[in-house]
Amino acid sequence: MYHLKIPEMTCGHCVRTVEKAVKSVHPNAEVAVTLDARTASIDSQASSEAFVAAIGDAGYKASFAKSCCSQVA
Repeated sequence: MYHLKIPEMTCGHCVRTVEKAVKSVHPNAEVAVTLDARTASIDSQASSEAFVAAIGDAGYKASFAKSCCSQVA
């Protein structure tokens, strides 16, 4: 699972654009875009860099969000 920060999202149209960009990389990816937090969570086996690039091509800068739970104990 990838967690991305997308600080430039400001509206519902932005959310749909980001979802469409994610689906262009992997149509079966599970994606949850949260406007209030300006984040996207993506569950997919596709390359994380491919998602960042696709979101960038859609006009939004995306970066990896730090996650407290991504480290293995």
